Amino acid sequence: MTSQTIKWGVLGYARIAKNSLIPAIQEAPNSELYAVASRDPEKLKECRELFACPKLYEDYDAMLEDPELQAVYIPLPNSMHKEWAIKAMRKGKHVLCEKPIALNAAECREMIEAAEQSGVLLMEAFMYRFTELALRVKEIIGSGELGELKYIHSTFRFLLDRPNTIKVRPELGGGSLYDVGCYPVSFVNMITGRAPVSCVSQSVLEGGVDVIFSALMKYEDGLIAAVNSGFNAQKDTRTEIIGTKGKLEIPDTFSGMDGAITVITDTGAREVPVRDTGRYTLEVTDFAEAILQKRPPGMSLEDSLLNMQVLDMLFASIDAAR
Repeated sequence: MTSQTIKWGVLGYARIAKNSLIPAIQEAPNSELYAVASRDPEKLKECRELFACPKLYEDYDAMLEDPELQAVYIPLPNSMHKEWAIKAMRKGKHVLCEKPIALNAAECREMIEAAEQSGVLLMEAFMYRFTELALRVKEIIGSGELGELKYIHSTFRFLLDRPNTIKVRPELGGGSLYDVGCYPVSFVNMITGRAPVSCVSQSVLEGGVDVIFSALMKYEDGLIAAVNSGFNAQKDTRTEIIGTKGKLEIPDTFSGMDGAITVITDTGAREVPVRDTGRYTLEVTDFAEAILQKRPPGMSLEDSLLNMQVLDMLFASIDAAR
């Protein structure tokens, strides 16, 4: 533990909090787990046993009233992100909000405005942005080795085998596009830095949410990007980026893999090693460091707003295709 640490609270004892973010907070050198709030007493009991959390709350508002608390991580259902992020920020807490940051761009703008008015930091929890893989991809594209980019394909899908999960409840912001499709959309945005001029989408709905989604996005310079997400088939998290001079193959785009990405050009193929350096811990460390150093965090709100704007376009395209 460093001499300066941020005291974190977790608003909702969700699977992602239990399995990834709470361990990351405990591993980060500038952070400490201070409080967890859950409306389920059994979950709080488990949290106490697993993590020895100093303070446990059965009421979300009560945790936000704690004057010792500095930063809040929000892994609540998507439909609750805006409400509780704004409540936390109004109480002077910095907020790391699970992706997608909101349900649409309008909600995202409200959250950004609340952060600015409250003088606190707000960041969307896209952990892949803190991987060595993402850094190497940006370096390769920036070097010009691939030439002018012409086509990107990125997918994030898995077979969902947990019944009654919030991921399939439309009133909570469920569906594959919100849950995992936001990753390839964000990845394409990281590469292009802009929204497409048009898109065409297709999806299959079950129970009011998309269980498979695909879209083609066209950009002003002629680039085409294809994104895919789903809950109904084997896991796949690949990305392919093709330019006029070469191609980049990324076999496991979002998982912080130990392995390599491959650059293929007319002169042959070369592998670029990438390491898993703990993407969740790096995310927490960066956000806490941004608070302590009074600097912007690694994932910007401009990036988050762009992502929501593109998601809005994709959802509108789904509606138009029905």
